[in-house]
Amino acid sequence: MTARALTDGMLAAIATGQVKPIFMFEGEFSGGTVRLFTGYGTLTWGGHDWTGDGGMLRISNVQEVSELQAVNFTVSLNGQVSALAEIALAQVRRGLPGSVLLGLLNDAGALIVDPYLCFKGRADRPDILPDPNDAVIAVAYESRLIVATKNKSRRYTSEDQKIDFPADLGFDFVPALQNASIPWRILK
Repeated sequence: MTARALTDGMLAAIATGQVKPIFMFEGEFSGGTVRLFTGYGTLTWGGHDWTGDGGMLRISNVQEVSELQAVNFTVSLNGQVSALAEIALAQVRRGLPGSVLLGLLNDAGALIVDPYLCFKGRADRPDILPDPNDAVIAVAYESRLIVATKNKSRRYTSEDQKIDFPADLGFDFVPALQNASIPWRILK
């Protein structure tokens, strides 16, 4: 994280040494948007309420790289086994967005405006990790650059074209054109 990305208010608060850092997570699920933070109670920011339950939310290391590279992060929630299993199996959808923000609280517990956006990505997969007392659901998020590393499985063939456009006959004539001799007439 570079200082140039932080707001003047955050830089001034850091300089005082009297701040409490928090992470905020916003993720879209099929049942709606979830907003959580790594504190206790309710935090209001950006016109939304963010829920905090202390140790319920864990966020993996978020890497910041200078080269063009796909990175990811994982958001984990602790809680009752049945409730988290339901969320994981019914509401997590691959490709839905999620983001992690770094916020700072002042001595009064108020959020210093404009938290820093650490990472934004799309949900990849949920994992349910059982524990004797609680369950942990971990959702991995990947940056948009991951698309550049995946192979395209589409071809320029008649069969492939008919997947999206069943009535299109354009690629049916391609094999006949490969060895065709086409005379050109020059107009004068």
